[in-house]
Amino acid sequence: MMRTGFQAAARLARGRTLPRILCILPGLSSASAFGSSTDSLVSRFCPERTDLKDYALPNASWAPDMLSLYQEFLEKTKSGSWIKVPSFKSNRDHIQGLQLPFGLAATSDKSDWRILTRSIQEEGQGYEYVIFFDTSEKKSVCLFQPGPYLEGAPGFAHGGSLAAMMDETFSKTAYLAGEGLFTLSLNIRFKNLIPVGSLAVLNVQVEKIEDQKLYISCIAQSRDQQTVYAKSSGIFLQLPLEEESPQ
Repeated sequence: MMRTGFQAAARLARGRTLPRILCILPGLSSASAFGSSTDSLVSRFCPERTDLKDYALPNASWAPDMLSLYQEFLEKTKSGSWIKVPSFKSNRDHIQGLQLPFGLAATSDKSDWRILTRSIQEEGQGYEYVIFFDTSEKKSVCLFQPGPYLEGAPGFAHGGSLAAMMDETFSKTAYLAGEGLFTLSLNIRFKNLIPVGSLAVLNVQVEKIEDQKLYISCIAQSRDQQTVYAKSSGIFLQLPLEEESPQ
């Protein structure tokens, strides 16, 4: 079913059923090309008051590099356009009003849904990460520390774990930048292995928004920028959100 959905999404993105949307370069407008303002998208995705657990907070497993860079970006949120993106265990807790295309729907009533990057519950064993988003320049920085449950080659993170982390950062960036929620393509060129327990910094940038698609790029590297772990690019399809109910 999901394969059919992705194929249909690709056809929809190429077809003429979608009205053409002019290219809007990041930073030129506070409104997304799909109609919702950036402030509106942020408020829906990052509620100020919630009982949900935010997994993107420091814990005892965070290495000094991870913790100190987190504090640097946290300072940027106090003034200017940077925000810290909360991370709940499921996108169901983040994205309200999403209209899935092609009749796709969640039919199970299972309550313990978890996004892949939050599926390992033990602190420090899997994905430790936090995403910061710049609302004016439409870019993100993800601080990623892979744990031992993500090992590929002995002592190093599996390439698939980095791919998943890139896709997750892309999706959050695409949503906040312009209601991009459906991955159409993801291309990655691996350069070096990430040691387990070390910090990888993912710098993500929205390149353009055109024809209801967002084009995004990423460079994953060490904090000192001396080692590039991978470069990637992705295309995300914009999907409409239902209007929020009046309070």
